[in-house]
Amino acid sequence: MSTKNKLLAILEQQKGQTISGQDLARCLDVSRTSIWKAISTLRKEGYDIEATTNKGYSLSTESDLLSSEAIRPLLMQELKRQPFYLFKAIESTNQEAKKIAIEHSSEAAIVLSEEQLKGKGRLGRFFYSPPKTGIYMSLILKPNLTTTDATLITTAAAVAVCLAIEKITEKKPSIKWVNDIYLNDYKIAGILTEAVTNFENRTIDTIILGIGLNFKTPVAGFPPELESIAGSLLNEEDTKITRNELIAEIINQFYQIYQEIGKRDFLDDYKKRCFVFGKTIHFKQGKQDFKAIPIDIDQQGGLIVKLEDGQLQTLSYGEITIQRPFN
Repeated sequence: MSTKNKLLAILEQQKGQTISGQDLARCLDVSRTSIWKAISTLRKEGYDIEATTNKGYSLSTESDLLSSEAIRPLLMQELKRQPFYLFKAIESTNQEAKKIAIEHSSEAAIVLSEEQLKGKGRLGRFFYSPPKTGIYMSLILKPNLTTTDATLITTAAAVAVCLAIEKITEKKPSIKWVNDIYLNDYKIAGILTEAVTNFENRTIDTIILGIGLNFKTPVAGFPPELESIAGSLLNEEDTKITRNELIAEIINQFYQIYQEIGKRDFLDDYKKRCFVFGKTIHFKQGKQDFKAIPIDIDQQGGLIVKLEDGQLQTLSYGEITIQRPFN
């Protein structure tokens, strides 16, 4: 780890506290000149580091640039060694994660970006991903799962995002089947799961779990086509909560579920938070439109619905629409 990264780790762990250049130099076993150079580099990267004469340096409590140095200490012990790939701007964290998975075929990893230029949503949709206000993350998973159980990853991730938000903010998000997270009738997050299959033995080598979350409302607001749909976790609230904290909690919550995903215990949490039950939904199969009322979630995360003629049907994947407002 470079002097800059080691220094950032110390500043992140003691955010808001002033540490003298001499103490930092002694701790890292480098010269004070090296500390000054590392501080200058971090400032150029956007970190708000305050310098007080005869006292030292401190990282502003309002600093919220994504960094593995801030996230890693908050992870469960068994996750602390996972590789991080952190970018300022890329087309898509899922796309980048696929490349990394091919190049490093045996390792799980975490991919993050401050901005996505071509963020991916389900069904080929674009996920608006402006800089510094969102969480754009992909987890590279190496599952020891059957193809059947692998379909539960999206459902498990939706529960993990809700649990993390509830723990960090005390807000109460809900889930629109199958992969959208809502708060106050507005979508604040989406999940996109993609599998990398071994064609020789027809097994799943890798699963890419993408999570996009609107942490704060962009300064310029959402594009006109999203204004009536998209929301953010935090609006104009004065809060000390950082994206790094929430990212770490989402990862922790997900892996706790993932380790025992086959037991399906998390499906009860999913049902409690899924707001579509009892509402009239519309969906398409082929060119035909259907109207139905959701009544349950099956053991694979499929949505069990009652059609207009009273027949039951299970939707394993697809898009449903509900008339707004949802409540």
